[in-house]
Amino acid sequence: MNKILQDIWILTNSGTVLWSRVYDAKMDDQLFGALMSAVNTFAKQISNQGLTTIELTDKTFVLHKKEGLLFITNAPIKTHKKRIKRELQWIADKFIQTYSNDLEFWNKDTLLFSDFKNIIENSLEDPIDKLKKSFW
Repeated sequence: MNKILQDIWILTNSGTVLWSRVYDAKMDDQLFGALMSAVNTFAKQISNQGLTTIELTDKTFVLHKKEGLLFITNAPIKTHKKRIKRELQWIADKFIQTYSNDLEFWNKDTLLFSDFKNIIENSLEDPIDKLKKSFW
């Protein structure tokens, strides 16, 4: 898989961030999780489905819901949304496959999920690598 995803958050429906990988964080993960959960809940009231994408000037945020979890990622605005969704669905499947037993008896310790980056590293763009490639 090509590295197209910049940041990723995995959260519960209540907004607790289980795992994230964020470069250049401008906001606390838990605050972001609570905000996205609230916005998604508001959107469900309006459309019954909730949010699927949010577009900003330079980024597209894509949301994917699976088994009571909310998976959120962003990518450059020019990245094809189907490609982002496909990557995010793959990540959601991997997370559920890897941690389904742990989630059943989860004790609120997010360190349990800390090694997830190693499982999905081929999907996550590294801004440092991107910068290096632009110089070579």
